[in-house]
Amino acid sequence: MSTTKNKSGTSKGKRSRLYWAVPAALVAMVLVVLLAKWLTGTPAVQSFMADYPGHSELPAGAPVGFPAWLAWQHFLNAFFLLLIIRTGWQVRTTTRPGGYWTRNNKGLIRTKTAPTKISLELWFHLTLDALWILNGLIFAVLLFATGQWMRIVPTSWDVFPNAASALLQYASLNWPTDNGWVNYNALQLLTYFVTVFIAAPLAFITGLRMSNAWPKKAAALNKAYPIEAARAVHFPVMIYFVAFIVVHVFLVLATGALRNLNHMYGGSDDVSWVGFWIFAASVAVMVGAWFLARPLFLRPIASLMGKVTSR
Repeated sequence: MSTTKNKSGTSKGKRSRLYWAVPAALVAMVLVVLLAKWLTGTPAVQSFMADYPGHSELPAGAPVGFPAWLAWQHFLNAFFLLLIIRTGWQVRTTTRPGGYWTRNNKGLIRTKTAPTKISLELWFHLTLDALWILNGLIFAVLLFATGQWMRIVPTSWDVFPNAASALLQYASLNWPTDNGWVNYNALQLLTYFVTVFIAAPLAFITGLRMSNAWPKKAAALNKAYPIEAARAVHFPVMIYFVAFIVVHVFLVLATGALRNLNHMYGGSDDVSWVGFWIFAASVAVMVGAWFLARPLFLRPIASLMGKVTSR
């Protein structure tokens, strides 16, 4: 009886905290907007924003627009990342796995020790990780081969005051007027840089440390890079990606949806419905994959790479 009461009390406590968290967040957002509006109305900040309008100049020879390969990379990165977040949460919270998978030790990968049996959810998560990393390597090669890196890598120190200026403009709801087809604002540039070159590698190296691929008997290496440190970073990185996706999608839709979607999916600077319909089709594919990522459909695929069991 006491256990039931404790669980009930805990549940009510969580609901109560959530009940107050929503209005508290709304009040905080209103205060941030009012503070930003006050700041942007002061002479000193107005002078600062005149000197730093919110974007840095790109290096000479920087490409204009988005090539077709970038649209495919954008879709694949979003597709894999969405499912990685889903399966990562499942690995973290599932108490009864939908099945278990054991690698076939007679295939391309052979080890002296017997393969470790893992949950079907973890197998799918690791498989998606491998595909995402492969796609990321292709993305990085193309990024530097075509010069597109100049659009998301800081090349001058004034990117930081310009990013602060852009942040003030967003916070005051007087959003920066820029043309992403030619140049991102400085806050976008820094965010994309952090996402591609910091958050993604952190997700990889922490996930690798937590996986079965990491050498268990390397005492010195494990002491230098303890698994607890990897766990402490891996989950916050996932939260960062979730926040990035939410804010990114919101701003794409709120700052000129047709033009922004045409930039990334339609391959042009026109205001037309081409990019929107391609985007809608890509969302349909991701939604379908989200609902098909169930043990019923995963077992036949996993069995091609190893042995699938119910226990």
